[in-house]
Amino acid sequence: MIGDALVCRQAPAATLPELADAVSRHAGHPGAQRLREAFSLVRPRTDSARETQLRLLIVRAGLPEPEVNPALTNRFGEFLAYGDLAYRRFKILIEYDGGQHRDDEAQYHHDIDRLEALMAEGWRVIKVNKTHFGQAAHATGARIRRALLDAGWRPDVS
Repeated sequence: MIGDALVCRQAPAATLPELADAVSRHAGHPGAQRLREAFSLVRPRTDSARETQLRLLIVRAGLPEPEVNPALTNRFGEFLAYGDLAYRRFKILIEYDGGQHRDDEAQYHHDIDRLEALMAEGWRVIKVNKTHFGQAAHATGARIRRALLDAGWRPDVS
């Protein structure tokens, strides 16, 4: 999660090539193998640690890796929103809702309008919050799997 935070979408502290270079400089040192494994899971453009946790939950569930914070457009190519995690091909958007999404009234209303616009364009929206991790992680992965299957994804094809 630290790696994702370093190459986040807003004000990144490093680039992916810079991190790769740092990892390669530690070759042969104790822990280098684990560092390489951790680096292989780093993705740029994240906005939160929970987004990273959710992406890793999805991948560990054996599902294809979703795109991180893509710009989503309508059928005319006009920008609608950034999505937390998306499968553009299947029009599935997975959104992590932290406390600010319910505690901040302006954010709450903005989210409603944003998701309504996406659903009007045919996007299936799956909302996830902190209760969907831990013991509920398997059920969360199953929800996303079902949405992918419903949209035409086949595990043997990806």
